Amino acid sequence: MTDFGDIINAIGDLGPFQKWLVLMLSLANFLTAFPMFGQVFMVLDVPHHCKTSWIYAISPNLTEEQQRNLTIPRNTQGSYEECLMYTPVNWDIDSVVEYGLNVTKKCQEGWVYSSEQNPTLVTQFDLVCDRKELNDISQSIYMLGLLLGAVVFGSLSDRIGRRPIILLSMLIMGAFGVGAAFVPNFYVYIILRCLVGAAVSGIFIGILALGTEWVGVPYRTHAVIVTHCCFSIGQMVLAGLAYGVRNWRLLQIAGSAPVFCLFFYIWVLPESARWLMTKEKVKEAKKLLQKAASVNRRTISPELLDQLTPEKKVKSGNILDLFLKKRLRKVTLVMAYVWFVNSLVYYGLSLNVGSFGLDIYLTQLVFGAVEIPARFGCIFLLQWFGRKKCQGCFLLLGGAMCLIITGIPKDLPVVVTTLAVIGKFAIAASFSISYVYSAELFPTIIRQTGVGLCSMSSRVGGIISPLIGLLDKYDPAIPMAIFGSTPMIAGILCFLLPETRGKELQDHTEEAKESQW
Repeated sequence: MTDFGDIINAIGDLGPFQKWLVLMLSLANFLTAFPMFGQVFMVLDVPHHCKTSWIYAISPNLTEEQQRNLTIPRNTQGSYEECLMYTPVNWDIDSVVEYGLNVTKKCQEGWVYSSEQNPTLVTQFDLVCDRKELNDISQSIYMLGLLLGAVVFGSLSDRIGRRPIILLSMLIMGAFGVGAAFVPNFYVYIILRCLVGAAVSGIFIGILALGTEWVGVPYRTHAVIVTHCCFSIGQMVLAGLAYGVRNWRLLQIAGSAPVFCLFFYIWVLPESARWLMTKEKVKEAKKLLQKAASVNRRTISPELLDQLTPEKKVKSGNILDLFLKKRLRKVTLVMAYVWFVNSLVYYGLSLNVGSFGLDIYLTQLVFGAVEIPARFGCIFLLQWFGRKKCQGCFLLLGGAMCLIITGIPKDLPVVVTTLAVIGKFAIAASFSISYVYSAELFPTIIRQTGVGLCSMSSRVGGIISPLIGLLDKYDPAIPMAIFGSTPMIAGILCFLLPETRGKELQDHTEEAKESQW
């Protein structure tokens, strides 16, 4: 059996066929930015106060200002309380004006928002006061969807192929994303968001597989990083889209519907020839390879293709192989922790965007922009210094920035912001590297299962991240201390892993034993 890397080299490591494939994968990744971050713009803080229409039964001719003065208490800053009202009484209006009301209670009839306010999730479903936590819960459930998608689609991709998983995930993301714009209540919205999250995870996993299994070794990193840069560009475009479309339902449709423009992928998106070979589908694999060679204007000799035959018995990998084999166990545990930390700190820093002192639209633009040089720079750094050093050093840098922030006074926001941007830069780079590194560390037969497990670990970090932010009520330094210490540990552990720069992908778990790990 000839080495599959020789076949890829014969058809071209990065010819027109692979470039077209990377472009298609990048477009799909670009569109996942909206479901990941779009909700942030639908739950902006909105001025509100309790609805106190009860007083109109006593005096129907009151102005809105008079109504608020008589029925809504003021806080220490002199503004109206947003979640408290005076307890209704059976007095006449003169008695209410003369003696005033003193007993307060939580809002009973709902809330009143500015008439000039565009419809948002907050105003549509009253996500304020005691219901405000539903927003955080919905984000956690979306992350849970990402986790479930990593488990389900990671394993399915190894079984039924990369192509059907990407197509199915895109359909789910578009259908339920648009459907979320027409929900009758917030609980249905949460369920649909969970399903969209699972689909996004399936897209991420499928993109990683095709990007690494079709592109030759010298350009493997480029392919993955380019798709990640498009995700960052998607974040920047999201800022402009959200700025222009303030109605949450229209924004939901505008951000979800474009995925249907990629319906032509049904006819043009190829399956992974490497995966086909591991499943003994030799004829289909050869046909795809010949097509790729034709597009790249290369010729594969019949002798070389004839040598491309699978082993007589192809042992399917399973999740137990990740832990029963010593070297794979080390790789699995370390990389799972790295992915966990990447997600934990990435979303942890993103939740503190208010420290920039800019409006949310400009902040989103900056956070998206800073990721592009972070991810694009990895293309060169990974070639110069290797995967292991880059992964470890970026984690150490991101952790160091977070730890330094814990010692900076709050009255130095520029310093804090600068450190946070550097930390976000480092963690974004670390995230991209972990995709490349993981795809190279796990054998093909179990690659998607391994990456799916790491992705699952990442989503656990995403779910926990908002909860860590709640610890600041005990000490403001606690969250940043956690966001700083965890990547420091991960950075050190990375130096226990093998280097994969310039090495061919392993196809079977048995090869891992014989490799130079």
